[in-house]
Parts: sequence; C-alpha cells; structure tokens
Amino acid sequence: MTLKLIECPRDAMQGLHHFIPTQTKIDYINGLLSIGFDTIDFGSFVSAKAIPQLLDTAEVLANLDLNHTKSKLLAIIANVRGAENACQHSQIKYLGFPFSISETFQQRNTNSSMADSLLNVEAIQNLCVKNNKDLVIYISMGFGNPYGDVWNVDIVEKWVNKMNQLGVKIISLSDTIGVANPETISYLFKSLIPSLPHIEFGAHLHTTPDTWREKVEAAYTSGCSRFDGAIKGFGGCPMAADDLTGNMPTEKMLQYFDEINLDTGLNKENFNQSLLMADSVFLA
Repeated sequence: MTLKLIECPRDAMQGLHHFIPTQTKIDYINGLLSIGFDTIDFGSFVSAKAIPQLLDTAEVLANLDLNHTKSKLLAIIANVRGAENACQHSQIKYLGFPFSISETFQQRNTNSSMADSLLNVEAIQNLCVKNNKDLVIYISMGFGNPYGDVWNVDIVEKWVNKMNQLGVKIISLSDTIGVANPETISYLFKSLIPSLPHIEFGAHLHTTPDTWREKVEAAYTSGCSRFDGAIKGFGGCPMAADDLTGNMPTEKMLQYFDEINLDTGLNKENFNQSLLMADSVFLA
C-alpha cells in the first residue's frame, strides 16, 4: 500500500481574514514543493467574492518552481466555469470538487443543489478527461452535518456509487466539521475500499487537538492510504467554521506514521523549515 500525503495550504489559507501577500504564498508553497508530498492543494478557481484570500491563485501558480519537485498540483473548483479556468493551466494535474451530501451545506458552499451539483460533476469530469486532468471528489459532510439533514452510511455509499458511475477515480471522504469517530471511519473505508477497488479513496479529516490520532489510525488500519493535512492544523472550512476544529495537522500524521515505522519518503529537513515558516504565514 503506497502512502500518499496531500498538503493543503489552500485549505489552511482560505478562511483567514487578513490577506496573505502573494509573494508570501509563493515562497511558502515553493517550500512545500521541496518536501516530497504526493500533491499540493495549492489554490482554487472560485469566485473572489466567495473566497477573497485566493483571488491571486493564477499569479501564485505562474511563480511556482516545478522543475525540481515530484509533487503534483491540485486546485479546488466549485462549478464548471472554475473547472474551465483551471484546465487552461498545464501545471495543474488535479481538479478538486467538494460535493456535499448535506443539501444545506451544498447550497452554502457552492450555491447550488445536490442535483445541480451532480450535473456539474458530470460536466467537470468530461472536461478533465478532455484536458488530461484527474477529478478528485470530496464527499463533504461525509461523516455527518450540523444542520439536521439526514446522514447515514447508506447515503455516503449511494453518492460514492454515483461518482463511480460518472467515472470518477479519486474520492476523498471529508470530515468537514470534525465529527467523525473511529467506528464510522473504519466502517466506511472497510466497506468502500474492497467494493470499489479501482477507486483511490482518501481521508480529508478535520479534527480537534485531542482526536487526531484515533482518526488517522482508524483510516489507515482500515485500508486508506491517501491523507490530506495542513501544517499545524491551520484552516478548515470557512463555510462551517468552528474555532476548535481545524485541518488534520500534517506533523501529527507524520508522527503517527513514524511510530508505526512507515516511511513517508518526505525530506524532513525541508519539512521542518516549512513548519517554522508556517507561523509567520498564517499568524501574521
């Protein structure tokens, strides 16, 4: 089982109220590119009004040094127009689309219904095939939601199967508000991975400071080998904010993998440099 680690500076940055200077973003992401992550979730092609922090994504992209990195680039998109914009950039390998299985959150996050969003997924998947990109679907609110919308594992499996029918090959289960528990994480991955072996399943987990280990362990021991994280756990979803819930801290995941003697293949010296730089980027 090959471990894939995805670092998500975009997710860490997107909800901040202060604007991170473009050059600071460039310098930080270039540092991340030297570490050896499988993928860097670096920016998004969404409305500047919705996510003003990321209005400079194209400029950041134009100044990234991709000559000496094995990392691939992922950009988040929320509609077909964003996908068309992202597809114009040859440097981008992955387009990520957040598909919520909570109707309320889908409206809040992308201003569209689940039915319309499914049509968007089909159109975006076709664009990806045409432009030699890969679509990553994030099953947002994949472990529950705070709105009272019905959630159960059957609903998760239903929507995963719909994505499979559209030809999507990478699906990440997203704990958008940090409510996942080890039992649910284990059940879903143990159920989905064997039944759809041609799909690469990932874990995009949000966590409180005291629950990170049990979540990572549950996903990994249940067969998941693709993990999203953000250094120091900065960020999360601005559309579902909770001061106690942040992204899965990358350094904590690395601690777990070190403890079980799993080689991540990352350059630890370069990682430590980015770890030091993160405070000045996100807490300025």
